[in-house]
Amino acid sequence: MELKVTEAMVVEEPLAGAEVRPFVCGSSPAMQALERFVEDIAPTDIPVLLQGESGTGKEVIALELHRRSRRSQQPFIKVNCAALTDLQTLDRLLRGEPESGGHGFSGTLFLDEVAELDPALQPKLLHVLPESNGNRSLPAARLICSTSRQLEELVRAGRFREELFYRINGVCLRLPPLRHCKKDIPLLAEHFLRKYAELFGRPQPVLTSRTLRALMEYAWPGNIRELENTVKKMVALGDERAALAELNWQATAVRSENGGAKGISLKEAARAASRQAERELILKVLTRTRWNRKRAAQELQISYKALLYKLKQIGLDESTAT
Repeated sequence: MELKVTEAMVVEEPLAGAEVRPFVCGSSPAMQALERFVEDIAPTDIPVLLQGESGTGKEVIALELHRRSRRSQQPFIKVNCAALTDLQTLDRLLRGEPESGGHGFSGTLFLDEVAELDPALQPKLLHVLPESNGNRSLPAARLICSTSRQLEELVRAGRFREELFYRINGVCLRLPPLRHCKKDIPLLAEHFLRKYAELFGRPQPVLTSRTLRALMEYAWPGNIRELENTVKKMVALGDERAALAELNWQATAVRSENGGAKGISLKEAARAASRQAERELILKVLTRTRWNRKRAAQELQISYKALLYKLKQIGLDESTAT
């Protein structure tokens, strides 16, 4: 079974003793399908494989599946497969230590970035993981895995063990990149504005039409996580312009990298590093002076006209920087 989601989603942070709140942003058929998927699959013990680029919400979905499961009062254990060097600790956890009666682990086991697991450990993991069909004498933990790579291609290339792939792929959920579901960006941005305004004890900013347009036009290589970090910066600084300048810089850098020559000279690299340092200093001074351009120009020891020119260079024209 496979469900391909075409919109963005948000999961609220867990609150002890609180009722689980809706975690899906959007009322599209795809989002309603995702809500039904989580509701239907969470109470079962079927293994779940979450696939998607970094920042698309894989761990968020894993946590929501755990919260809505019958194991919600049991531990949720996350294992970073890229850093896993042996399986002894994991095996002891799943089997249960002798002093605990050896009853075994009965919570949710989340294997993060399972494709990065050392090939030498993959066959051993098969023997450590509890069987979902109950053949093993140990109580079966709920198994959820995530990956930002295409496991099917790795299996065909012989870099991921086929038996392990079928063990973890009971139900597959593919999460899309944010650039494929941009119509959810305003709702996501509003959610994060409210979240961090409350967290930081700040007034909730109101995004201008210019800012919303910039958010919609940006490619978001870091997906929902990058959007959240950008909005967090806006709330923390109390000003959206520095965050927008960062997006403009990133977009320009990507365009230059994609459209540039095959090689880059030492002089070009030095010039790029100098522009980056200059941009960071200008934004730091503008933030400190609360975007008073005359004061910022004085601190930077340049003319007011020169500052306006440099603001335009880094993506903040005169009308924006008022």
